[in-house]
Amino acid sequence: MPVETLTQNKGIRLTHPKGASAEVLFYGATVISWKSKVDGDSEPVERLFVTSKAFLDGSKAVRGGIPVVFPFFGAPTRPEHSKLPQHGYARTATWTWDGQTVMDNDAGVSVKLTYKPDASLTEDDVELAYVMTLAEHQLSTNLHVKNASSTKPLAFQALLHTYIRAPSKSIHISGLSQLNYIDKTQSGAPRILEQRATVDVLKFTDFVYEDGPQEYKITWPDGGMNIKAIGFKDVVVWNPNAEASAKLSDMEEGGWEKFVCVEPGYVKEFFDLVPGQTWIGGQTLTPFKASNSQL
Repeated sequence: MPVETLTQNKGIRLTHPKGASAEVLFYGATVISWKSKVDGDSEPVERLFVTSKAFLDGSKAVRGGIPVVFPFFGAPTRPEHSKLPQHGYARTATWTWDGQTVMDNDAGVSVKLTYKPDASLTEDDVELAYVMTLAEHQLSTNLHVKNASSTKPLAFQALLHTYIRAPSKSIHISGLSQLNYIDKTQSGAPRILEQRATVDVLKFTDFVYEDGPQEYKITWPDGGMNIKAIGFKDVVVWNPNAEASAKLSDMEEGGWEKFVCVEPGYVKEFFDLVPGQTWIGGQTLTPFKASNSQL
């Protein structure tokens, strides 16, 4: 079966004929596992990090995987969002799968989850769809935002909070040089020009890079990950390191050493979506071995 339900109907598991798999919860439409093989792997390898202390029962947003951030990034800054939690409602909402599966031998297996917030959360008439496609060597996750109103514009931010499983002390990220970024770890969140050829996370990192190329590469000694985004003009790089990690109750000890978050998003400003239109923001993740990393 290319798609099957998880225990207690908490989500679904996708399986590719060549062995790759992915799991997504209905809670938050959060991808909590993605396993795939690249050249030389005898078995599929887990590509995402989820802390062992993560809440997977729907009681709290999941720490790890690929949470969906919408309709704003970080703490609420607009009056209409004042009663919403950090990063908005999408990552703590219960999404719906209609049972439909698209299977294509070239593209892989694809499913769509949907969610429409009610009036208790927002006055906007917005419809969300999250399309996940599992290929033999890739995972694509695309967020579709429809402004279902016939008269009122929709202002929002969106981001895919992707936790890449990687040795954080050894990673290097390319595609960020000469971009301006906001350093959220410093008082006043100064805007800085990135002058490094590649970016590391050897200290607490919470950087919002503006107007990126939408293609990024993470490398480490024995492999890496390519990220190709669409619709997301910004990208966030985050790792709490030891000091900030200690303040996270749902982070396992030493967990910060096992991942880096490289998060395509539209977050520096708000996107204004005209009535009746749909916006799409997404990413395609492709792992590789060190021999292919062009280090």
